Amino acid sequence: MPKILVVQCMQEISSFNPLPSEYENFLIEHGGALHGERGRNTALGGAFAVFEARPGVEVVPCFSARAGSAGLLSAAGWQRLSSELMAAVDARVPGIDAVYVSLHGAMGADGELDPEGWILSRIRERVGPGIPIVISLDLHGICTDRMLRQVDGFAIYWTYPHVDFADTGRRAAELLLRLVDGSVRRPTIARVVIPALVRGDELITRSGCYGDLLLECRRLEGEGVARAAGIMIGNPFTDVPELCSQVLVMTDADPAAAELEAKRLAEMFWPLRHRMQGKLVPIGRAIAQARTIDGPVIFTDAADATSSGATGDSNVLVKALHDSGYRRRVLAQLVDPAAAEAAHRAGVGASIEVELGGAQDRGRFAPWKVRAEVALLSNGRGTVENTRAPLDAGRCAVLTFDGFTIVVLSRTVGLHDRAVYFANGLHPQDFDLIVVKSPHTEYHMYDAWVAKNFNVDAPGSTSANLPYLGHRICARPIYPMEPDVAFTPSATLYSRAG
Repeated sequence: MPKILVVQCMQEISSFNPLPSEYENFLIEHGGALHGERGRNTALGGAFAVFEARPGVEVVPCFSARAGSAGLLSAAGWQRLSSELMAAVDARVPGIDAVYVSLHGAMGADGELDPEGWILSRIRERVGPGIPIVISLDLHGICTDRMLRQVDGFAIYWTYPHVDFADTGRRAAELLLRLVDGSVRRPTIARVVIPALVRGDELITRSGCYGDLLLECRRLEGEGVARAAGIMIGNPFTDVPELCSQVLVMTDADPAAAELEAKRLAEMFWPLRHRMQGKLVPIGRAIAQARTIDGPVIFTDAADATSSGATGDSNVLVKALHDSGYRRRVLAQLVDPAAAEAAHRAGVGASIEVELGGAQDRGRFAPWKVRAEVALLSNGRGTVENTRAPLDAGRCAVLTFDGFTIVVLSRTVGLHDRAVYFANGLHPQDFDLIVVKSPHTEYHMYDAWVAKNFNVDAPGSTSANLPYLGHRICARPIYPMEPDVAFTPSATLYSRAG
């Protein structure tokens, strides 16, 4: 009876967020608590479904740590998290026949800029060279050389906005079982590093050119040319040494095919890098054009996207709208614990004077003093739309003034859907202009019914204006910071089976 160890450690960080994340940001689960992912659209949910459907497989749930996107994990936070994770592995590793590790790929900690590589190397030390390890990764992750030297296989998301969490876990689990039963015997992974960082609408896989490239990866797997294939575009805000875009192709007993296909995909990707950049609209122009549109519009504030690692406390767009005299119905969200607490102290119906925004990223955003009515108070708990996972934004308040409705959150949570609005009794379709702090959302959430989506050029730690951010650590030259960088595809092969 093969015993499969299951480990999860997931966070995405922005190196440009001044507020460090801590151990307390993580939801930590041990042992059987991981089974709570069964039936959910998560990587663990997909993997458990495969493992538990296979007779004779024993799943050994070990450890899970999940945190929302945020700033660099503190040294103390990383020390506690990594120690606890490895203690859990040490307690459950005896007798293990295989390991599945669910990762994001864009973690970063003070003193350890490759946490995923550290984790995988320590697990490899424990299990030895003969035990297969398969990982699943977000396509916004950074798969490093150290990571690839530890693993036997991988599965990478194929959709953005992400909807294939469980499917990715399923593919990882199925590949791991093939390694366990010997139907995959001599795996080789080819990696081609592409010196380019990309953003923008062309990354939407249902409509953009990036999606066309990923269809090639799906074809390679579907036709059996590759056991696994993916194109990772990294998280441009995670400034670490190996930040890049990259192609990964895995074959069985055919390293030449892995190298050939990885280089071919990289050659297809490279000329499209110009298209795969954010097309930003100046704030003043966006406001002027929004006035002329009858239907509802979106102001996308991707520069303050909490799902990408920003603080969520930018008031730049709502203040610009207010100062310009825009008085149609505006809906927005802000992370501001002090303002939320002031509203809870005052109570529903009270008129309060508060400073909105600039609560965490004071270098970019100045607090904005407003007088508002407290329209609603809540505990901030809801359900994420696509994964059905619980959401907790802490104590929240709905503040209204001059046609503006602002949901004030106490905690930074992912704002890539409408969950926080729904949790506070609001529906975006009841408003004329909605500020969305996410570079992209699933089509039905907004774009299916709005007249126009403006991707507004605003300051923030996750701005799509990549040269503005000031990368200091990643390898250079890299596009678009160096627009004339040259590139000739070259593959590195990884084959632990020899």
